[in-house]
Amino acid sequence: MNIVIVGCGKVGRTIAEQLDGEGHNITIIDSNPRCVNRMAEHLDIMGIEGDGASRDVLMEAGAANADLVIAVADADELNLYICLLAHCCGAKNTIARVRKPIYHKNISQSQAMRKAIGLSLMINPEKIAALEMSRLIRFPAAIEVDTFARGNVEIYTLRLAPEHFLVGKKIADIGLLKGDIFKGESRICLVERDDEVTIPGGDFVFAPGDKVSFICTPAKASWLFKKFNKAASAKAKNVLIIGGSRTAYYLANILIESNIKVKIIEKDPKRCDELSDLLPEANIVRGDALNEELLDAEGINKMDAIVTLMDLDEENIMLSLYARHKSEAKCITKVERIVFDKIVDTMPLDSVIRPRELTAETIVRYVRAVKNSEGSNVESLYKLVDGKAEALEFKVNSKESPVVGKPLKTLKFKSNLQIACITRRGRVIIPKGEDTIEPDDFVIVVTTHKGLQRIEDVLRE
Repeated sequence: MNIVIVGCGKVGRTIAEQLDGEGHNITIIDSNPRCVNRMAEHLDIMGIEGDGASRDVLMEAGAANADLVIAVADADELNLYICLLAHCCGAKNTIARVRKPIYHKNISQSQAMRKAIGLSLMINPEKIAALEMSRLIRFPAAIEVDTFARGNVEIYTLRLAPEHFLVGKKIADIGLLKGDIFKGESRICLVERDDEVTIPGGDFVFAPGDKVSFICTPAKASWLFKKFNKAASAKAKNVLIIGGSRTAYYLANILIESNIKVKIIEKDPKRCDELSDLLPEANIVRGDALNEELLDAEGINKMDAIVTLMDLDEENIMLSLYARHKSEAKCITKVERIVFDKIVDTMPLDSVIRPRELTAETIVRYVRAVKNSEGSNVESLYKLVDGKAEALEFKVNSKESPVVGKPLKTLKFKSNLQIACITRRGRVIIPKGEDTIEPDDFVIVVTTHKGLQRIEDVLRE
């Protein structure tokens, strides 16, 4: 696909990297020549210095023949205008980053605006991050949660403690443990150990510290987490959010709707007043969250979950480490700068959220959906364990596909690949060797291979 990206900030760079890795033709536009040149050279893509709100610049970038124009400049209104202009130039699809809550508050108003300016997708990084955080709070033992099949299936990742009953056991023996906790309704599909990712077979032996990903329905997950870790399976009732950002606002809204008590600590008095008006049911505390006495006085040791949403990554990391020291709460840490990735991964943090990567993944999923109508049958895609593996959801469109109608045990799949789940007319199937893939099925594949486009790509050549 021919894709034009306007804006070379953090989000723009991350989107360009992921889409370039998907094999698309990328052109970037930014008024900063240094950023443009650096990105163009780093990714070997086309870069244009100029104002993305200029029709001439958009035309020079190929907007007239673009399959997609993505506007991620600094201002919401500018992004909306760029998408309107790109649509008028002839771009087939447009995506605008729009962060202000007012544009998302009224759904019918948002839909009318999108229709009026020919906008394909309006994306909000803060809201995406808040939704991800809310899923993690819903299942405190999980360090990552990804949703498929329109919410009917999820992949959960947790870390094994030394005392966990799975440690030292083979996957083949799981059916003999605890009365078979999976009962054919869930499956372990991925394990990360010491930066190595494995799609485990029956002889795989679990070890302390393993990050284990399993797939099942949300209804099954609640029961399963109790079997995994009774203490961590309790529902969160009290959540402390440190930092009063837009993400904090979106997250607090979601949690309050779920009858969870929310307390927000924010230093800026003006922002405290705004949050008090926007979130009358939340407890807004004015103060410096880097003050230990304040954190202790506000009951950090009594919280079920703590989310650090300060502006600086360093502050978020230190606050989460302090929270882990003072309480048993689930800690969620926001990290923006990719330079910290390798260091952060070695720290004793529960869950790390990277908003710009979530935004890029959302856009990649949209691009895959567009390609689906042009021949690819990937419905959605998630990066797992920091991009070392992928979970893809395929729609089976053809009766003539070589994967259709044959028992899975007879098909020759690529190595490091697993058929994790099949959804058939709303029914979730955790497949066994005798099961088959049928037309109109949705099939979830977990693999370390990159760039699969069709369900047939799961087979060896």
